[in-house]
Formats: sequence, C-alpha cells, structure tokens
Amino acid sequence: MTTVYDFTVKMTNGEQKALSEYKGKPLIIVNTASKCGLTPQFKGLQELYDKYKDRGLEILGFPCSQFNNQEFADIEETTQFCQLNYGVSFPIFAKIDVNGENADPLFTFLKEQKKGILSKNIKWNFTKFLINGNGAVVERYAPTTEPNKIEEDLLKLLS
Repeated sequence: MTTVYDFTVKMTNGEQKALSEYKGKPLIIVNTASKCGLTPQFKGLQELYDKYKDRGLEILGFPCSQFNNQEFADIEETTQFCQLNYGVSFPIFAKIDVNGENADPLFTFLKEQKKGILSKNIKWNFTKFLINGNGAVVERYAPTTEPNKIEEDLLKLLS
C-alpha cells in the first residue's frame, strides 16, 4: 500500500468504497465523535467543504468510540446528529477503531505516514490528515487544530 487510494473503507450501509474514487482530489480524513468537546469542529469542516468542494476538496469522516466512548452506538444516529446539528454533507463512514489491534488499515497507514508529536498513535477525536491529489499524506493536525487553520495548506493543493 503506497497511497490512500490503495484502500477501501466501509460505508454506513456496510458496502465497501474504494478510495481510488477520489483520485486527483485533495482530501481531509478525520476521526470524529458526536459527543466530544471538539464536536463543534464539524461546523468548521463543513464550512471548508462548502467553500472548496467545487474545487475538488473531499472530507471523509470516520466515527470512532475509542476515546471515552463519545460516539453513538447506532451509525444512523451518528449521521442524523451530524446532519441536523452541523449540516454535514460530506461523507461519514462506518464507525472504526483508529488505534490498537483492530485499527482500520487506512488509519494504520495514515499514522505510519505522519506520526504525532510523541508517537504515531492518535491521541483523541478530530485528528485530521491532509492528503494531496496523488494520495500522499501531506500533513497531520492535532485534534485541537481548528479546521480553518488547515485552509492555507489546503489552498496549496487545490487545482
């Protein structure tokens, strides 16, 4: 596996989606949680998406309950919460683990490409990865990094 395009991920309906469908587009891949102090970042992510989707940006959200169990058990509840409270229209995928032996292979790859400050493990919800149009991981952002702080780096990748 050499780029994010080599991976498939599970959609909320259980079907698989090849990330190769996003070839040529910059991506923000983020592990999310609906009941976290950082949950309001959905608003900032949606604002970036609205502003730049016509220029190719895609944002891919992956709900995760590994940090204080801050995600709904039912994925339908998660997607409804995101849409109703933050107007989320970018794709939200099936709930995953981002660390440990059951970590989703995509997130294992992302962590190998861009390690955190002290380790490669993801420390909390809303860790964000910026991916270029070739599928390479360009940057990793801490959970507390607000989405608008990614905008300058994102602009370098937009066509």
